[in-house]
Amino acid sequence: MTELRGVGIGLGVAQGPVARMAEPLPAPDDGPSGLSGAEETARVREAVAAVARELEQRGAQAGGAAQDVLEAQAMMAEDPSLEAEIDTRIGAGRTAEFAVYDAFATFRDTLTAMGGYLGERAADLDDVAQRVIARLRGVPAPGVPDPGYPFVLVAKDLAPADTALLDLDKVLALVTTEGGPTSHTAILAREKSIVAVVGAVSATGLVEGEMVIVDAAAGVVTTEPSAEELERARNRAADRASAAAAPITPGALGDGTPVPLLANLGKPEGAVEAVALGAEGVGLFRTEFLFLSANQAPTVEQQRESYTQLLAAFPGKKVVVRVLDAGADKPLAFLNDAHEENPALGLRGIRALRASEDILREQLTALAEADAATDADLWVMAPMVATVEETEYFVAIARDYGIKTAGVMVEVPSSALLADRILVDADFASIGTNDLTQYTLAADRLLGSVAAFQDPWHPAVLRLIREVGDAGRIHGKPVGICGEAAADPLLAVVLVGLGATSLSMAPTALADVRASLLLYSLDDARTIAEAALAANDAASARDAARAAAARE
Repeated sequence: MTELRGVGIGLGVAQGPVARMAEPLPAPDDGPSGLSGAEETARVREAVAAVARELEQRGAQAGGAAQDVLEAQAMMAEDPSLEAEIDTRIGAGRTAEFAVYDAFATFRDTLTAMGGYLGERAADLDDVAQRVIARLRGVPAPGVPDPGYPFVLVAKDLAPADTALLDLDKVLALVTTEGGPTSHTAILAREKSIVAVVGAVSATGLVEGEMVIVDAAAGVVTTEPSAEELERARNRAADRASAAAAPITPGALGDGTPVPLLANLGKPEGAVEAVALGAEGVGLFRTEFLFLSANQAPTVEQQRESYTQLLAAFPGKKVVVRVLDAGADKPLAFLNDAHEENPALGLRGIRALRASEDILREQLTALAEADAATDADLWVMAPMVATVEETEYFVAIARDYGIKTAGVMVEVPSSALLADRILVDADFASIGTNDLTQYTLAADRLLGSVAAFQDPWHPAVLRLIREVGDAGRIHGKPVGICGEAAADPLLAVVLVGLGATSLSMAPTALADVRASLLLYSLDDARTIAEAALAANDAASARDAARAAAARE
C-alpha cells in the first residue's frame, strides 16, 4: 500500500480501477511549409473557429460554471494577440500546426511564470492548442477514455471541455498530477460533486487497471489497498450517500443549537440548486459577475433585475449580499486602472468603492429597490473593511438608502482585532476565511509557491476568528463564516465552537456539514475548538481537533 498526496476537492471517497487519459498529440515538426502563407492562414482560421464553436456548444450543453469556463476558453482560442503570433510564424514559412503549437506554448509559458490563478490557466491553453492541431491534422483530439467499465480517471490535468461533460456513471473519481485548488478541474469537480484529488505529483506512476482509493477529504490516493481498506471506503461512501439522501433539516448541533447553513452564490441562476440542496438562505452573494465582463459599470436597472431575481428565490429567508469587491485579482478598468505593485494590499474592496462612490451608491439604490419588490430578508455587507471608521462610513451610507441590516466582512487581522468596536456600529460580521488566512500568514492566495500557508486551520487564523466570535456574543450580533473553511465538516464544528452563528458554503457541501454538526453539542464544539487553538500549526490543529472529536 502506498499513499499519494495531493489537494482534495470535495469531501467524498471513491474506489475503482485506473484509466489513464490519452497522451497529448506529438509536437509538430519545425519544418518549412509546402503551402503558401495564405493557404496556411486559411487553415488556421477555419480550425480555430471550429474549435471555438465546439467549446461554446459543449458549454451550452453543460451549463452552470462549466459554460462560463468553456466560453472563456473559446475567447482564448480567438484571442487577437495569439492570432498575431500565429500569423508571424506562418509568415516565416512555418506550417499552421507548428505555428499554433509554438504560439500557444509561448503564451502558456508566460502564464505559468505568473503562478497562482493565471498559472493554472496554462492547462486551458494547452487544451485549446491540442484541439486546434487535431483539427488541422484531421484526427480526434485526445479525450476521456472509455474502457467499458466504471473507472478512476488519471490525467496530467483535465481540460474544461472534458470535465464539463464527464459521464458520472462511468467516472468514479478524478486524479491529476498537476493543477491546484483554483484550477478549472477543481472548480468543475467541486460544482459537480466529483470526488477528486489534484496536484498528486506521484500519480504519474499509476498504471492502467490498478485499483485505487481516492479520498478527497484527506487529499490521498491509496494504491494496492487491502480488502479491509476497500470495505472501509465503501462504508464511508455509503454513509455519505445516506446523509445526502436524508430529509433536509435546518442546520443544528446535536443539542438543538441552531446553526443556519447558507449558500455562497455568484449568480442568481444558482439559487434553484442551492434551495434544492438545503440552503436556508444565502450567506454570500458575490455581485462581481455583473461588473467583471463589462467595460463600464452596469446600470441601476440592470443590477436591480439581477438582485430581484436572487431575492425572489428566497422568500422570508436571509440573503447576504456583498457589494462590489474589486481590485487585486479582480481589477476593473472603470473602478481602478492604476498599476499597483501589490494590488492585494492596494485599492480594493471598500477602499476602491470609496474612491468611486457613485458605483457604491448605484449598487445600494438597486439593492434597496430589489428589497422593496421582494419578501427576502436582505443583509448587505462591505468587503475588506480594515478600520472602525470604514465601518461607520459604510453603515451610514447604507442607512441612507434604507438598508435595514448593514454589516462588514472580516478579512484582515485589523478588523478581527477590532471586532468588539466594529460590531458597535455594524449589524453583523461575516468572516471571509480565504482572505483572512492570506493576510494573517502573509501568503498570497494566488501564489503557488506559498500555497502550503493557505490553510484556515492555522491557530493564528482560528484565534482571530475567536476574537470576532467573542465580540459577536458580547454585542448580541451575528457572526457568519463565508469562506471555504465552512465547507470542511470538522472545521465547521470548530468554527461554531469559536462563536460562529451561521455557516455559508458551496451548496454541494451542505449535506456533509449538516451531518457533521449533528454529531456534537455546543459544549463539544467548544472543547474541539480549544484543542485546535492549543496547537502550533495547521496540521497539528487538524489532528488535535480530530482526536478531541473522537472523544466526544
